[in-house]
Amino acid sequence: MFIKATTENEIAPGGMKAFTLNGREIVLCNSGGTFYAVERACGHAAARLERGALTGWVLTCPLHYAQFDIRSGEALSGPAPKAPDSKHPDPADPSLKTRNLRTWPVRLEAGCIYVDLP
Repeated sequence: MFIKATTENEIAPGGMKAFTLNGREIVLCNSGGTFYAVERACGHAAARLERGALTGWVLTCPLHYAQFDIRSGEALSGPAPKAPDSKHPDPADPSLKTRNLRTWPVRLEAGCIYVDLP
């Protein structure tokens, strides 16, 4: 069922905005006027993805820099390794595998963005 999230002028090209729709936390991304919906939590360490960077269709997580394809949710790269002298766990540790993001179909109609959520 398509649910209205917002209007297209609320998210500038290259921008992102988080929403909670039907109890799901999602991020709407505007890649050159085409909108995509992905889950809000990073597939690595659950960071809030709307705080990251969107370059074309590549979304970079703000916490450890894992990257995702917003068109498919595919994890393109895992997190950046820690500095050699860091006292924190290495985010590139294989036990902290980066999973793909869930995505949902998006429809633009009369200037409004709708997301197909079950």
